[in-house]
Amino acid sequence: MSQLKEFLSKPHKIVITTHYKPDADAIGSSLGLAAYLKKLGHQVQVISPSDYPKFLHWLPDNEEVLIYDKNNEKTIENLVHQADLICCLDFSCYGRLEAIAPIFENAQKDVLLIDHHINPSITAKYNFHNVQAAATAQLIYELIVALGDKDKIDVQVGECLYAGILTDTGSFKHPCTTKKVHLIAGELIDIGVNTTKVHNRIYDNNSEERLRFLGYVLCKKLKVLPEYRVAYITVSAEELRRFHSQTGDTEGVVNYALSIEGIVLAAIMIDRTENVKLSFRSVGDFSVNDFAKEYFNGGGHKNAAGGSSTLNLEETEQKFLELVKQHKEQLLQTQF
Repeated sequence: MSQLKEFLSKPHKIVITTHYKPDADAIGSSLGLAAYLKKLGHQVQVISPSDYPKFLHWLPDNEEVLIYDKNNEKTIENLVHQADLICCLDFSCYGRLEAIAPIFENAQKDVLLIDHHINPSITAKYNFHNVQAAATAQLIYELIVALGDKDKIDVQVGECLYAGILTDTGSFKHPCTTKKVHLIAGELIDIGVNTTKVHNRIYDNNSEERLRFLGYVLCKKLKVLPEYRVAYITVSAEELRRFHSQTGDTEGVVNYALSIEGIVLAAIMIDRTENVKLSFRSVGDFSVNDFAKEYFNGGGHKNAAGGSSTLNLEETEQKFLELVKQHKEQLLQTQF
């Protein structure tokens, strides 16, 4: 901490990046940290490996985020090459950056890692990693306080951090929601963060197409296997096109499956053409992090994880069902 504080005492060029298809915690943490570092006099650029949900575009300084595409790859390479420090937020392995992973992995720059995911593989000079944290945004708050700069957390920084904490705790309902999390939220309220505004802009800002897509999925695509305490959803590429699906439209859908009484494991499988993306949710001691890591080249948290499959959608579904059968005893014995 003392070394980082000394480094930040002089102006530097700093690049902040986060994982592919960033959620509210990823982009909120990035923009919150960027706003804080700018107050210290640093030149800061946030780089996202992809677009992200429209309902996050209200976040302060969102318009300054550089989103990767093939046309600006050289620009990103130059920014990383010129940087004095690279901040990796809300991901623990370079693979989560997808197409721009080699740019950062081969940069040979000092790295500040701020993350709460299991088993980090990134070698960082400054490491602020804690799997017990509810959100990376929580860690950003704790880092700024630890650096002695709590007074620099204003409404702009606070809104970004509250957005990350709100979403990664499932509106403060997940087991990761500790007393410390509530106290931090209270501090942000004292600063002047309008929590109702943040909540409404994230959760009450749906397009008509997304609501119709959600209704279709829950009515037609939800499958429940009570004999295994499992519920899951499959979504084809054609269905995504039919409902004009945008980035973020499928976010959180898997939670509806988990909300069914008695369900221990929920999954959604989405055909993204190049591969099938999977999201898993669980309750109790059934670890979807282990499940995703062992069978679907993924991971995340104990009760919330993601993965991918190079099989087609139907084959991926069949693989999932076979795995469910293999884990039947564990699923039936899991306590809430």
